[in-house]
Amino acid sequence: MKILHPKKDKLVEAEENRKDLGFGTQISDPDTRLLNRDGSFNVKREGGTFWSRLNVFNRLMVCSWGRFIALILGFYLTLNLIFAGIYEIVGVENLQGADLTSPQSRFMDAFFFSSQTLTTVGYGRIAPIGFWASAVAAIESLLGLLIFALATSLLYGRFSKPVARILYSQNAVIAPYLDVTGFMFRIVNERANQLIDLQVEVAMSILEDQPDGRRIRRYYSLELERNKVNFFPANWTIVHPITQESPMFGFGQEELLKRDTEFLILIKATEDTFNQTVHSRTSYHAREIVAGAKFSPMVSDTIGAGVAYLDLSKLSDYQDVTLSSEYIPEVKESDIGKQSDYFIG
Repeated sequence: MKILHPKKDKLVEAEENRKDLGFGTQISDPDTRLLNRDGSFNVKREGGTFWSRLNVFNRLMVCSWGRFIALILGFYLTLNLIFAGIYEIVGVENLQGADLTSPQSRFMDAFFFSSQTLTTVGYGRIAPIGFWASAVAAIESLLGLLIFALATSLLYGRFSKPVARILYSQNAVIAPYLDVTGFMFRIVNERANQLIDLQVEVAMSILEDQPDGRRIRRYYSLELERNKVNFFPANWTIVHPITQESPMFGFGQEELLKRDTEFLILIKATEDTFNQTVHSRTSYHAREIVAGAKFSPMVSDTIGAGVAYLDLSKLSDYQDVTLSSEYIPEVKESDIGKQSDYFIG
């Protein structure tokens, strides 16, 4: 079944077929998702140099807080173990004040002296004597200054980097919309900070069969009921009306699955604390679309309370509805379970 479009000039159609979001047209494996739900790209690079793959700064900036703290602590312990071993080689007896009564106490004093030197604390109970012990301590103290300067800048960068914590509904739905049906998903700002001037873009990616038998990936922009809001204090249900001009028109659920359809979402907003642009991404695969459903309300307005309450736990709640539009005859109750066969065509 072909996608229905209004009549266009041949040059316009040719240019439309060239549309690409950056993934290319050759990713035709139906088991390959373009964009993960957490917004990360489902692409792994191979053949690069070791340093390009390592990319320490970027990894430390984008990894989770738990992993960041674990890496810092792991690096700190490993470095102190290495220097404790060096002090053992140089001779712990060259650390004045160290406990030499047993191998365990020797190593532990060397380890804790290393940690004090690395952080430039220097309590004074243990001090290096002799050239080699003093040289190792001098190198370690210089290394400690550089490392903690880097760690501090990373910590500041992570705290000061504005991030849009936008939550997406677990599923997208096909629901009644005015006189037609609409593709919808819902978002909400998880944090108490304010996002202003939100803009959203939605694109549909599908596999299309070519005359030579190949399957290539095409991308179509979806026109939205509203693609921008000035304020975002509550939830926002983003709607694409499925009309005759929609790339989704004429597709049923089975057809969407067959064509490995994926809806790619990009949201841009201004974070008012830092007055910087933030981004959020996600995608919905055809498997994550519920036909014949509408979202349940999230906002409750208690009379006399003077404030509206937003329940974030209801973000993905929906209820079943009957689909009908000017393109679809009224569905009987006995046919509700079959409506996914023709919910948009």
